[in-house]
This record gives sequence, structure tokens and C-alpha cells, in this order.
Amino acid sequence: MRIHPYKIMILFLLFLPALCHGAAIAAEPPECVVLLHGLTRTEKSLSTLEGHLKNNGYCVVNLGYPSRKKPIQELSVMAIPAAIEQCRAHDAGRIHFVTHSMGGILVRYYLEHNDVPDLGRIVMLSPPNKGSEAVDKLKDTAVFKWLNGPAGDQLGSGPDSLPKSLGPAGFEVGIITGDRTVNPILSLLIPGKDDGKVSIESARLQGMKDFLVVHRTHPFIMNDETVLKQVTYFLKNGVFHRDAASPHGLKAD
Repeated sequence: MRIHPYKIMILFLLFLPALCHGAAIAAEPPECVVLLHGLTRTEKSLSTLEGHLKNNGYCVVNLGYPSRKKPIQELSVMAIPAAIEQCRAHDAGRIHFVTHSMGGILVRYYLEHNDVPDLGRIVMLSPPNKGSEAVDKLKDTAVFKWLNGPAGDQLGSGPDSLPKSLGPAGFEVGIITGDRTVNPILSLLIPGKDDGKVSIESARLQGMKDFLVVHRTHPFIMNDETVLKQVTYFLKNGVFHRDAASPHGLKAD
């Protein structure tokens, strides 16, 4: 029986989207982003960032961890391997990390002691890479210990600072930090410009690929529209986007 050519064309057009979709999946494995929140926060604090990354085509693992209960070394090996396995369960071709505050120190500690062959790029938001002078002043108080737990004690800038004991970046990392504060009293304990908890200088890391300062505060930097766009831009390009005309006060430092 002869099939009319126009029927063949209709069948081809019906199946073309599925065939193209399948080919795209085969040719381009999904990229996964692991999100790690900061001290005393939960995965809910990164929900806006999670939605932004998903809308940009990434598979996202937003894994909470008990930041107040254990030291950084234990938190790192508790959270990160489990998140990596979730990414690999999705057949991810590359595994990126986006962190807030202490989450960046967890990643630094883990990568200093473990190899991740499929590691992509990392974006750190307001990381205390050289510790925080505010911790130096407050860590011996009962309120600080109750609120921040053993990991909080490790985030100072003195000789016992865990962040300062770690080496330079041996991976592609871009850092975004803020220069606005919601806690002027706490900022008095921090030399130089800061975001209310971490100074701009302390956020820097030797070996970083790019560094950006925005007019945002430590607790809410991860929800800012400009920061969200900069995160995905770095994941794709390995640098931040520079726009001198930005209405958000974006600037290179």
C-alpha cells in the first residue's frame, strides 16, 4: 500500500521534537549545581537561587546540613559527598558549587582533601575566606557559642582560624561579596568595608578567577537579581559580567 507523501511529512514533523530532544540529551549531559548555605541558615535561604538556576537549565541539589551541630571538617564530609552522589544520579556531566558564607569554607576544606574529577566552577557569596574579625571579638561569649556552635569558633581570623589554614584555590572560583550592612554595631568590629559579617578583604582568596563587590548585605546577597545573573554568567563563562551602566551599583574591585 502506498502512503501519500504528505502523510509521511506529518509523521516526521510529529516525531521531530522528540528526536531532537533525545539527541540533545545524548550530546549534552546535564550540568548540576550543588548549593551550600551558611552558618545558622537552612537550604530554604537558597530557594530563590535554586529556582533561578533551574530556570536556566541546571539540575540543582540544595542540600541542608546541621551547621550549628558539628565542626566544619565533619559538616564538609557529611554534606558534600551526598550532594555529589545526587548529581551523579542525574548523569551530570559537570558538578558546580554555589555557596553562601560558611558554605564556601566547607567546599574549600573538602576539595583540599578530596578529588572531584567532574568538578566544574564554583561561585562563593560572602565567604569568610580569611575568617571574620567579628568572630574574634565575640566567640568567647555564651550567646555566640549557643547560636553558632563549634563551626562558629573556627571562623575567626586568628591563629586557630580554619579558613586561613586552607591553601589557595586550585579550582575555578568567582567570589561576590557586599559592602552594605544591616548591623552597624557588628560592623564596628570589622576593619574596612564589610557586608555586616565579613570584610571585603576577608572574602578574597588567593588563586580566585574573578572578584566582584555589590551594594548588598551578608544575609540577603543570594536573593539579589544582579547577583543571581552574575552567578549563572560565571558558571557559563568563568568570569563575571562587567557593566559600568548597571543600576545596581555593580563594580569590579
